Amino acid sequence: MFEFEVPEVDYTQYSNRQLVAVPLVVLGLALAVLGGWYLVTGAPVSPSIDFTGGSELTVESSLSQAELRDNTFDEPVVSVQQVEGENRYIITFDSSNLEPIEETARSSDQMEFLGSGTTSPIFGQENQRLAVVGIGVAFLGMSLLVFAMFRSVVPSIAVVLSAFSDLVIPLAVMNLLGIKLSLGTVAALLMLIGYSVDSDILLNNHVLRRSGGFYESTYRAMRTGVTMTLTSMAAMAVMAISATIFGIELMASIGFVLVVGLAADLMNTYMLNVTLLRWYKYEGVNR
Repeated sequence: MFEFEVPEVDYTQYSNRQLVAVPLVVLGLALAVLGGWYLVTGAPVSPSIDFTGGSELTVESSLSQAELRDNTFDEPVVSVQQVEGENRYIITFDSSNLEPIEETARSSDQMEFLGSGTTSPIFGQENQRLAVVGIGVAFLGMSLLVFAMFRSVVPSIAVVLSAFSDLVIPLAVMNLLGIKLSLGTVAALLMLIGYSVDSDILLNNHVLRRSGGFYESTYRAMRTGVTMTLTSMAAMAVMAISATIFGIELMASIGFVLVVGLAADLMNTYMLNVTLLRWYKYEGVNR
């Protein structure tokens, strides 16, 4: 198996407080962003029409994406995605009142109406409930599995805290960059739980269950873990860039969320988790 050549980090040069400070500060800032967003908007993350209800219109047009978004419809346009050829678009609206939107499309000489659909607010609320329940069940199941595997409080908390931070940081960045929470980005967050647990369990197993000193075991885990994470980041970055070029907004958002989450996972695994494990091993908490 190919492994990225990871430079060996001399953890002995840094105290536990120095190592844990960066991930905790970043987590605190992310929580502050989500909290501030909730106070201003009533939701910690801006939801898409998947959760609020709205309309989608499919047209074929000679107009550009910017013209379709800004100057064509009376109803506010949420997004314009280019699909299946250079002149076909899916236009998304906050409003679920399709009649005036369709009338504008049908009466225009610069576009051809191809189809439409709506998501009702009630169905959107049900989607939102299912998404929250899905993430909650996945996170709870992961936490119980980790506690069952290690049967020790500190190593288990290290994995759970890292996974929590890996979810919170991308959500905060989504708010700052105007990416709305959709069913696609919820799927990306669920994937992040898996990625996070994978790298953290790899580290914990090497340190707690394999022979060798703490720093030797940590470096062995890093060689495999960093390779896995960087490979996944590269693949997701390519997907996000390609989707952006071709106007596939959903795939671009999923790729971006995964890149941010995986970058956060590198920080949390090899700073936060390593610090808690070192404290656990050398401060006598395990005795």
